[in-house]
Amino acid sequence: MRTQHAAPATSRRPTVLQWLRYAVGGGLPRELSPWVLSDTTRPGWVRRHVARSLVQLAPLVVICLVAVPVGMGYRLTAAAGGLMVGLMYSLAFVVETTEHRVAKAGYPAGTAARLREERAERARAARAERHHPYRVGGAGSFD
Repeated sequence: MRTQHAAPATSRRPTVLQWLRYAVGGGLPRELSPWVLSDTTRPGWVRRHVARSLVQLAPLVVICLVAVPVGMGYRLTAAAGGLMVGLMYSLAFVVETTEHRVAKAGYPAGTAARLREERAERARAARAERHHPYRVGGAGSFD
């Protein structure tokens, strides 16, 4: 297991086929581990999770639209309903799923959540300093 917890900037990205495998739950080579950590922690990580979920749900939606022998209205309704339920479950487990991806990349469990929380705390502190200039550098009190 890794001992580093920082998400270093990496210019190496997965190929399209590697990303598709990653999107459906497969692992990536160890040299892409920093990219996985970055993918699951930088801003927009939930949006990227939804994109991966849509890739996973796409074959089922296509089968529902093409292979089910009923009217098109029923097929569209079933496909839309299945898509909505699938996305609902995907979003319900977004944190657990991303933590599992990070653990598969070789990082300790909880790394992604900790990094996202640290980034949020830095953003809160920066916002407080912007909105309350007398507190620059942490000086002053809100009491």
